[in-house]
Amino acid sequence: MDPIRAAVPCRACLSGEDLDWLGGGRSVSLALGLMTTVETRPGPGPAPREGAEDGWQREVWAFLRERLPGLGPRPPAVTVHSEAPAASGLSSSTARIVALFRAFADASLGGRRVGDATITQWAYEFEFAVFNGGGMDHLAVVEGGALLLDGRERGLPVVRDRLELPERWRVIVVDSGTRKDTRHHIRDVRAQLASGDPALAAYRAATDEASGRVWAALRHRDLAELGAAMTAAHEAMRDHQRMSTPLLEELRAVALRSAGLPLKLSGAGGGGALVGICPAGEAAETAARLARALCVSHPGARVVPTTAAPGTRREPVPVTGGQRKGS
Repeated sequence: MDPIRAAVPCRACLSGEDLDWLGGGRSVSLALGLMTTVETRPGPGPAPREGAEDGWQREVWAFLRERLPGLGPRPPAVTVHSEAPAASGLSSSTARIVALFRAFADASLGGRRVGDATITQWAYEFEFAVFNGGGMDHLAVVEGGALLLDGRERGLPVVRDRLELPERWRVIVVDSGTRKDTRHHIRDVRAQLASGDPALAAYRAATDEASGRVWAALRHRDLAELGAAMTAAHEAMRDHQRMSTPLLEELRAVALRSAGLPLKLSGAGGGGALVGICPAGEAAETAARLARALCVSHPGARVVPTTAAPGTRREPVPVTGGQRKGS
């Protein structure tokens, strides 16, 4: 088996956490150029060990063995490298799973290739069985670029539209140094959904509106409005669903005060990373000013400047059904 290398971006959620699986509502994802790389090595991997960190490799391989005939009992040996902070709300775990699916499938098929749509579906099914969550992350890291998604209670969201982030913009990630917990978050929100919690209904309405604003700002290349719309999305997360924490709010205040950069929490909350977008010509100075300020006030936080990862498909998506305001 020849070595195979698969590189997959992570993603930031610019608006719409949970709306990808709550059965209605828009969310906006952006693929980031913080890559997770999986490279296979010749020969089978080592025999499984209790508590080893290669559990996902074995589980992805077992999943593939049920769908691709002729695979051996053990996966190939791999090396994995991720540029994204772990457990940060940037979908580094999904990027790793997708990269494993891609590398294992490509290494096993002797030059034939499983299509991106199939890899996306398989990765979604694999993670849904564990976390019971949505499919925003899988679409985002496979398709790249910015995606406007319509959520569904079960299955991958519908891609309503896609765009590329302007080359004159850059992304600033602030890793809080605290981990988020997706499994407990999804469990709690599903309980809210089942009970008809009015706080969740208010969150869905406010966040869907914010997602429309975010997408309109991306389409019109309006950076000031994008920052305001992402702020509205963050405030909906914080005020209706308590996804933020005092530490994250302190980091947002420091970023606004020291660098004029509005930040939004990405992911399930309770920790993780905040993201902001600024002009490319100001990105280095913005990141440096923010890093200097945080070094004094919050030394556990880390500033990570990055770019958007371009989309693999660039044609527009036809909108079916009624066009929503702001989309």
